[in-house]
Amino acid sequence: MITISNEHLIEKTRSKEDIYDGKIIDVKKLSVELPNGNESFREVVYHKGAVAVIAADRDNMYFVKQFRISTEEVLLEVPAGKIEIDEHPDETARKELKEEIGGEAGELKKLYEFYVSPGFSNELIHLYEAVDISFGDSQLEEDEFLDIVKVPLTELKTRMHNGEFRDGKTLVAVHHVLLSKGYL
Repeated sequence: MITISNEHLIEKTRSKEDIYDGKIIDVKKLSVELPNGNESFREVVYHKGAVAVIAADRDNMYFVKQFRISTEEVLLEVPAGKIEIDEHPDETARKELKEEIGGEAGELKKLYEFYVSPGFSNELIHLYEAVDISFGDSQLEEDEFLDIVKVPLTELKTRMHNGEFRDGKTLVAVHHVLLSKGYL
């Protein structure tokens, strides 16, 4: 096996300055030494991570439609939420599935972990698939306002190409479903 070193790519953090400490994110300014020895600065958003859940049965995939103040748009997204301190991602996935769409999974399969925007953030999404899903009433938090949207699997590809899915985690989830169900 050939091992290739990545040392020539690594930046070394020399110092961190707290810019903002919040409920959901922290922002820091880092002084870094570049691989060539020069110095530079990086602004980094630190996030505790989040989960996203694919909720699909034989014929449909289930989404939430909600307003996002950061984009000033109503977006169609898979059920998702931030991981609380001392909470395991599996637990968060089950909780968000129940809260947002009233879903309960007989089994929860972890599919992928991916960074949302690694150029400036360490936010990591844990993507799950809910298997043998059953539905009851959703249990939204006091500050959540959303609609549940059922989309036939046969329409996912067209809706994706029409730009109806503009959220990154949702695009990853839709691509997974399309590939795994033979639509791509």
